[in-house]
Amino acid sequence: MVDPLADQIRTFIGEIRMFGGTCFTLNGNMMVGTMKDGGLLVRVGEDQEAAALALPGATRMNFTGREMKGFIMVAPGELGDDAIKGWIAMASRFVGPMAPKKPTRK
Repeated sequence: MVDPLADQIRTFIGEIRMFGGTCFTLNGNMMVGTMKDGGLLVRVGEDQEAAALALPGATRMNFTGREMKGFIMVAPGELGDDAIKGWIAMASRFVGPMAPKKPTRK
C-alpha cells in the first residue's frame, strides 16, 4: 500500500506497524500515526493540548464519538514538511520523557 504521508514521516523518525496502520514511536511509545484520510494523529498530552488545538487543521481525536484528551488529529491539507516537523517535535516533548516500553512477548 502506498501511503504518501507515511513516506514523508519516515524521513524524520522510525516506524512500526500497529493495529493495521502505521504508527511512529519513540522508545516504544506512540508519537504519531497516519490516518486513512491522509491526516495525522499526534500524541501531545494534556499540557500541550490547548497550544496544539490552536494550530491549523487541529481537532481533538474522536474515533468513536468520544474525544480523547491529549491526542490531536490534523487535517491532510495542513501537513507540509514544516508542519509535520512541528507536530513530531510537539509529540517528542510529551513522549520523550516517558519510560521506554518493554517489548511484549508473543
